[in-house]
Amino acid sequence: MPETLPIRVSGVRRSLPVLALFLTAATLGGCSGGDFGRTRQDMRSDDMNRWLGAEATGSIGLKASQFQLTDGERQLRDYAYPLIEAPHSRPAWKSVFGDYKPLPSPWRQNIIFDRTAYGRNLIDEPHRSHASRYAVLIEDVRNDITRFEPFYASAGRVIELDRKRNASLKLVSELSPRERDDAMARMEENALIVQWVQQCLERRISSYRWALERLVIQAPDTIAADVDRLIGELAAQTANPPVAAQPAAGHAVRVRG
Repeated sequence: MPETLPIRVSGVRRSLPVLALFLTAATLGGCSGGDFGRTRQDMRSDDMNRWLGAEATGSIGLKASQFQLTDGERQLRDYAYPLIEAPHSRPAWKSVFGDYKPLPSPWRQNIIFDRTAYGRNLIDEPHRSHASRYAVLIEDVRNDITRFEPFYASAGRVIELDRKRNASLKLVSELSPRERDDAMARMEENALIVQWVQQCLERRISSYRWALERLVIQAPDTIAADVDRLIGELAAQTANPPVAAQPAAGHAVRVRG
């Protein structure tokens, strides 16, 4: 085997294989996700969650609005996505390589909710101890509780402005049919997104309860009482949302698992 030629970089001797390994790692690092599994910044865009409105209205046969998103509407969609995506729905490696994907709305007829999926995934995943399973469940419930207030605060502002928008339609001079249709479609989108999140929260609570029940019978622990209290807190918030958005077309969805 030919002798490896050392090279000198800034006074430090490195072999070519070591340097190649370093460069490969740096290249892969450029493809990885952001901190804590978040989508890395260079993969993000201001309107990356715009598809939520089009998916919600499209799933019930309506056209999406062509209006640009307001700052509040963009924030609403950004806050909605983490609550719509099921917790731990993707393998860990997908959190690094391409962790973002559009999801079907609950108005799609072929979408079937399986309340056992989360718990089975939690229990079947390799863990060092049963305590780590409880820890994951606690973290997921707490994350939802933490996200609850910012989402509904944003939703409240958007829905209130939509009420004013709706009232102003009859006052706008020379309002074209297209402008009216786009305004109505945008209000529909916003309301449906709030409904979408509401249903996802109800489904999460159902999934969390199923997972806790299985953990209790498979690996009983006193920490289960703390988990149950957290799930109860999330359930109480979800049962009394500060914003109740009724879609203009009447396509409300209420499905409890």
